[in-house]
Amino acid sequence: MRSALAVIGQMAVAVAVAVVVAVIAIVEISRVEWPAYNSSNQLHALTTVGQFGCLAGLLAGGLIWRRGRRALARAFALFFLSAFSVVTLAMPLGATKLYLYGISVDQQFRTEYLTRLTDTAGPHDMTYYGLPPFYPPGWFWIGGRPAALTGTPPWEMFKPWAIVSITIAVVLAFVLWASMIRFDYALIVSTATAAATLAYSPTEPYAAIIAVLLPPVFVLAWSGLRGSADDGSTRESQRSGGRAAIIGVGVFLGVAALFYTLLLAYAAFTLTVMAMVLAVARRRFEPLLRLAVIAVIAGAIALLGWGPYLVAAVNGHPADSGTAQHYLPSAGAQLEFPMLHFTLLGALCMVGTLWLVVRARSSTRAGALAIAVLALYAWSLLSMLTTLAGTTLLSFRLQPTLTILLTAAGAFGFLEAALAIARRYQPETGGRIVAAAATLGAIGALTFSQDIPDVLRSDIVIAYTDTDGYGQRADRRPPGAEQYYREIDTKILRTTGLPRNETVVLTADYSFLSYYPYYGFQGLTSHYANPLAQFDKRADAIKSWATLTSADQFIAALDKLPWKPPTVFLMRRGANDTYTLRLASDVYPNQPNVRRYQIALDDALFDDPRFDVSTVGPFVLAIRKPTG
Repeated sequence: MRSALAVIGQMAVAVAVAVVVAVIAIVEISRVEWPAYNSSNQLHALTTVGQFGCLAGLLAGGLIWRRGRRALARAFALFFLSAFSVVTLAMPLGATKLYLYGISVDQQFRTEYLTRLTDTAGPHDMTYYGLPPFYPPGWFWIGGRPAALTGTPPWEMFKPWAIVSITIAVVLAFVLWASMIRFDYALIVSTATAAATLAYSPTEPYAAIIAVLLPPVFVLAWSGLRGSADDGSTRESQRSGGRAAIIGVGVFLGVAALFYTLLLAYAAFTLTVMAMVLAVARRRFEPLLRLAVIAVIAGAIALLGWGPYLVAAVNGHPADSGTAQHYLPSAGAQLEFPMLHFTLLGALCMVGTLWLVVRARSSTRAGALAIAVLALYAWSLLSMLTTLAGTTLLSFRLQPTLTILLTAAGAFGFLEAALAIARRYQPETGGRIVAAAATLGAIGALTFSQDIPDVLRSDIVIAYTDTDGYGQRADRRPPGAEQYYREIDTKILRTTGLPRNETVVLTADYSFLSYYPYYGFQGLTSHYANPLAQFDKRADAIKSWATLTSADQFIAALDKLPWKPPTVFLMRRGANDTYTLRLASDVYPNQPNVRRYQIALDDALFDDPRFDVSTVGPFVLAIRKPTG
């Protein structure tokens, strides 16, 4: 347990270093007037320079460790891993206040969730009034605390919090690796998996921070589930290490439950496979008992986020079945084999695949990663089969995780292959072979890293072309309709006289709810809607209003709703004296899985002294005046 406490202490130091490095770098980058990324290559050039400096610093850290200066080597590793993560994400976004993908599509509801949990520290759904959260609130709740403390608009906090949280996860992964394997191995595999994560998973930061930690956690879990090893250690130390591993994995799964449900489910599935393999191989039940302990620890932590929802569901709150898993793009209908891609990363994944095949039975690392990869493919096949039951397991969202796992395996495979060749030719040319392998690895690392902004180019460009909460576009071009949101917000506050979080807004311009913590009467799509909100019944109610012809009928219909009715209607002007809302319905298994349709409300419904109706830019804003 002493070593476990030492690791916890190292994690605390790593988090502190990551936060300090990230915050200072982000602040300094934001002080410079940079050209927009989509109109200049300057930011990409500076990103490359920063990545080169970080990789050089990491290489220096490895050399320092070999000379016996362990504390300084660890400091180098933590600092330059943090800097590598920050420069790769923050520099390309240096001239915008928005994060990757701006406030578009999925990033709308993510920003809305952060806005909600900045406005309140209590467990609340991101959209619907009076409901507990259905989607894990962990990442958004933590990010909301510094936003609330500093008075920073939540939409503006999204970028720095995303970068800081990913940076923290990267250094924590390194600390975990370094507690299990040689320092130089840990440094290399941490750098490789960090680069893969930054390239393929940063758009969902709360997924990225779990995904980058999965490889070392799986290795830790495999060791803990086995409970003993033929490594010459005493039985007491084996038991102590096994207990620490089981507790650590249980805590990780519990935290994962608070951040990303899909990765929790996949990790739990993988651990179950591991435990069953060990139980069958050893003809003992101990691995299954250890798995049960992990489940108990994880479940207790998970209740922090899931408890309010489960209580509401058990207490008879009516709920829909939910459509969160109703999504089957082409990537979810076939198996992905990154090792067959003719790219630098594809070559590394192929090395990793071969290493897993050769070393799975003789190496703890290879055994754990091999089961994790096979479990992911099994999950993908099960996802395809569940389409027969009218749902999916969203396997396509695990493709970045597969890449990260194979990248970790590839790093180990490359290291072992280089050292094996060097040993064969010792002492004549062994040293030169190691130097050549190090040079090849360094060139490959820089080549892949400097291409990350190009991999993310479309997401970066959207961050520059979307209109932010100040009504500006980072590329200095004319802003979109969002520029009128501040005027709309001012009008609502003045007319209702209520705080934003006591007002329900019906609108199809959902980004308004991303910028301001009003509750929404209806969500973006049913796939992101809380099942307790009864999305379909709300949609039916909205459709029924299209048949009404007078304000009296409309107000009566609003007052009869089983939910808190909307008092603000943010609409667009339609034809024939109507106001329109563009809504969405689930059409799974079709792809796209969403059908857009338009509801036209007669303007006579709002032609009444009980409503304040105004035109703001392209919007029609109708506010029901408070009575009394």
